[in-house]
Amino acid sequence: MSGLNASLGYFLSLVIFAGLVQMLLRKWPWFNFVSEFASSFMLVGCWLEIQTIVEVGQWAGGLGQDVTVTMLFVLLLTNGMLCAGTPGNPSLVVQKFLQLEAGPLPTALAVAAQFIGAHLALLTARYYWSLELTDMHMIKNLMSTECSTSLLVSVVQGFFTECACALIFHLVQLNLQRRSALIRVPLIAVLLTFFSHITRSYTSAFMNPSLAYGLTFHCPGFTFKEYAVVYWLSSLTGMMLALLLYMGHIPRLFAKNLLYFQKTRFRVPKGDKPEKKKN
Repeated sequence: MSGLNASLGYFLSLVIFAGLVQMLLRKWPWFNFVSEFASSFMLVGCWLEIQTIVEVGQWAGGLGQDVTVTMLFVLLLTNGMLCAGTPGNPSLVVQKFLQLEAGPLPTALAVAAQFIGAHLALLTARYYWSLELTDMHMIKNLMSTECSTSLLVSVVQGFFTECACALIFHLVQLNLQRRSALIRVPLIAVLLTFFSHITRSYTSAFMNPSLAYGLTFHCPGFTFKEYAVVYWLSSLTGMMLALLLYMGHIPRLFAKNLLYFQKTRFRVPKGDKPEKKKN
């Protein structure tokens, strides 16, 4: 239990940091990119610790798969509630840009902040492991240079797996975007946890370019270009397909609706029929 207590303390510190940043910057929309940094930092940092529990927790700390699935769901639920509007996912930021809901500069700043947050989270996690607070972290520290990649299939299989998951995720997110957070956030958390669980033998279905960068791009087995195709290009492709299916077009690229016919808003009054001439 000491390993679990140490992990919970680590999670709590990252959540408090992200919560403070969100609270302090809520009144200044221009600094949303800093909130995106904090959200990505928390998400990647916590997910790295969950990954540690998956890899060595079962035989070093007695922590089974039920613990990791529960922790992942709680993390996604916390991220959705605490970081509403700044989820730490570049795909969702680019989606808003393509929907004409965000400009080029805020989008670029948000995406850059997310990747910086992911990289700093990786450095922070490595420092945390180097403290070797528990046996689990001591083993992880020894294994940190030889981490296990999340991509366990070929690049082609990985691309289509991530693309299909991203397509479904963005379609669900688009349909729920105007619903209450009490409905939207738990459903999204359940969906992401489910995808992560069923695809753990394929790609782990991150559907988040900065998250994938922080979790698996530094692991041996594939080149940076191959990782980018699987985790970046697929997420972008799935998101654009979802946007096209949901709206019928991508507003930033073209205005014409390619899939759905828009009905006229007002009825055109029909002309009065000419009266028959009386004999």
